[in-house]
Amino acid sequence: MSVAYQQIPLNLQLRAEATLDNFVASGNEALLHILCESTERYIYLWGEAACGKSHLLQALCHRAYQQQQTAAYIPLRDDDISDAEILIGLEDMDLVCIDDLHVIAGQAEWEIALFNLFNRIRENNGRLIITAGSAPNNMQIQLADLLSRLNWGVVFQLATLQDQARLEVLQLRARQLGLELPEEVVTYMLKRSPRDMASLFALLTRLDSASLAAQRRLTIPFVRQYL
Repeated sequence: MSVAYQQIPLNLQLRAEATLDNFVASGNEALLHILCESTERYIYLWGEAACGKSHLLQALCHRAYQQQQTAAYIPLRDDDISDAEILIGLEDMDLVCIDDLHVIAGQAEWEIALFNLFNRIRENNGRLIITAGSAPNNMQIQLADLLSRLNWGVVFQLATLQDQARLEVLQLRARQLGLELPEEVVTYMLKRSPRDMASLFALLTRLDSASLAAQRRLTIPFVRQYL
């Protein structure tokens, strides 16, 4: 079940399973404390694909909504988001989460709109959290004033998951899919497939479909067919 927030300008939806309770924080405990307990008004998160950035932003929007606050989640990678005008009026929100900033880096219209939004949120004492694939200075941001703003506040790199954490994340995702994923199967997957989480999640999705079609459990012999 997805949860839609009426305050969001487009019909954008949050994944119901994206909560703080099921975020594996291994290596990112300090970040989770900052996100949930600190009074920081601006936080910039960066890290590799599928390291949990989108999950965190959506989880924080869920949390804000539960606390009777307004929140907007803006995934810039989404095909439905093509116009920078979507940022107009977001300064009235208690929390604004902008995902995948690198997607619009170098686009003048977007950079100006984001710079203006940043200033309006600051004036309204709101909270802004941004994610991207790299640190601010490593993106192709052309607007110097925006680049300066992006380096304000807390800039935090999400830690790369170690194998035990990868195992926990994959088993958690499997449970969400209604699958039983034994530890020995995860170990086999980690040894014989790309180790980045995006590839592992994609493999798990294929295994979910295959096991449903074959009416078979996920075992090493079964998984071997798909690697």
